[in-house]
Amino acid sequence: MAKLALSVAVGDYDRTRPLIDGTVRIDGVEPTIMTLTPEEIFFRAFRDAPFDVCELSLSSFTLKTALGDCPYVGVPAFVSRAFRHTSIYVRKDRIKRPQDLKGRKIGVAEYQLTANVWARAVLADEGVAATDVTWVRGGLEQAGRLEKVAVSLPASLKLAAAAEGTTLSELLAEGAIDAVISPRAPSCHDHGAAHVGWLFDDPIAAAKAYYARTRIFPIMHIVGIKRALAEQHPWLPAAVLKAFTLAKDAALKHLSDTAATKVTLPFVEEQLGAARALMGQDFWSYGLAANRHVLDAFLSHHHEQGLSPRRVSADELFHPSTHETVKV
Repeated sequence: MAKLALSVAVGDYDRTRPLIDGTVRIDGVEPTIMTLTPEEIFFRAFRDAPFDVCELSLSSFTLKTALGDCPYVGVPAFVSRAFRHTSIYVRKDRIKRPQDLKGRKIGVAEYQLTANVWARAVLADEGVAATDVTWVRGGLEQAGRLEKVAVSLPASLKLAAAAEGTTLSELLAEGAIDAVISPRAPSCHDHGAAHVGWLFDDPIAAAKAYYARTRIFPIMHIVGIKRALAEQHPWLPAAVLKAFTLAKDAALKHLSDTAATKVTLPFVEEQLGAARALMGQDFWSYGLAANRHVLDAFLSHHHEQGLSPRRVSADELFHPSTHETVKV
């Protein structure tokens, strides 16, 4: 039987590289692999759905699923995860603690970005609700950015557009806004602009405390398969999950080999040991069961922040064949 010829679009990460270089194969599939930035994958996936298998924004996927018009079905391979305490940048001359953001203006490239959902969840834990601030939407470094997925927010949320021709980085540097939430650092922060810094003085310590309290390692991206393909080939979602899991396991095994450091950075092995000491051996777990509490927290915040018109359940995000995996 001929293998399925499928397009696969993912970011270039150590956990996807065994798929990219062919070390790990998807059973029954002959892939055409494209390594693209998340922004390009998501923009194209939610506009035209050109990819058969691809990395997807958890927030955009949740929104489309809630609306009942998502062209993809999910696979619980979480190719991107990150604590977002490092994603909140503020004017340190006026913002000393999270509560100081009440009544202020916070810039976001897109209100519905997954990183922004998690960052708002962090603020909510600190007593700052999404309705307590004015959200200013605009391009981080290029003016005129739009939401890749249309959102209809409740009237209780205050959302404004950045002035035409301006960027969020410029507005933060000038003091026209009080903060920016972004998975990418604004250039004004990287360039050392006066009074621009992280909300949390030690965001790594804050993230570790958050994990110790919640056991949540935030999920950013999942893997999606075209819904029509999954319906036509019901074996495919489980095969994709198996391959992505094997690729991630291979990456961690490679990273754990201390004979020669695999990343151009000192103390990698020590950081790996510290992560396992805090979060356990399988700290970057795939699968629904191991991550249900993380997904439930995200889905609750997504709905409470006015994004999903109904509270989506974790089960409906993923193809039924991926809810459980084989054990030997």
